Amino acid sequence: MSTAEIQSKIDDLKSKLSGDMMKDMEIRDQIHNLEMTINGVKPEDSHFDCIGCGS
Repeated sequence: MSTAEIQSKIDDLKSKLSGDMMKDMEIRDQIHNLEMTINGVKPEDSHFDCIGCGS
């Protein structure tokens, strides 16, 4: 997936946020994982997300 495709998916997910933290947790987790991929924090196909933050 290209950076533009990932950013588009992040923007789409952000548009679905309701403002209710409990309802938005899963969406925010998906956004976080996509942002880590863009920033090179983890390999794209890694099943390990982030050892440092525990995601």
